[in-house]
Amino acid sequence: MKTYTLLEKALNEFDRVNRRDPRRQRVGRKSYARELIFAQTVFAWIERLDASASEAVRLAARSHTLKRWEVPRNRYRMDVGGYHQWRAATAAHSADAAAAILKRVGYPETTIREVQRIITGLRLPNDPGTQLLEDADALAFLEIKLGDYIAQWDEAKIRRILEGTWSKMSPPARRKAAELPLDPRVQMLITGLK
Repeated sequence: MKTYTLLEKALNEFDRVNRRDPRRQRVGRKSYARELIFAQTVFAWIERLDASASEAVRLAARSHTLKRWEVPRNRYRMDVGGYHQWRAATAAHSADAAAAILKRVGYPETTIREVQRIITGLRLPNDPGTQLLEDADALAFLEIKLGDYIAQWDEAKIRRILEGTWSKMSPPARRKAAELPLDPRVQMLITGLK
């Protein structure tokens, strides 16, 4: 019988919860629970960007959108300010859900608080852990989510979203983004941001 590490137990629990997301995300020819595939993609980007990332950053990556579907976007104004309010609400909600799981699987309170800090402080300046998560989140968004929005958004909105995403990314993450096989319209806009 396999013995699981605390990290493996937590990741399995995060995935179990995110499998309940009723929203679907297509990646290639497959359909997944939206937050499950997004969290797994963000986690994979953490591994690609910094294989020595701390355990707290890895846990935050896999849980930073935990139960996000429970805080619907349409509860907030459909403008930039409403979006930022929604993001703060979902971060707090996910941080609380992650803390409950981490406590249940046996993580110490110091690790739990650090994971919560990383999740709720994605834009803290000069913090390598939060910047790494911000980079991985942005790259996962570009890689698997943005394509779904292209048909729904006009070019001005796509440009504004890309500019906001780009401004939060570190130079190494921007270089990785430029290498992604993106929709040609998006690739052209990203090229203009360099």
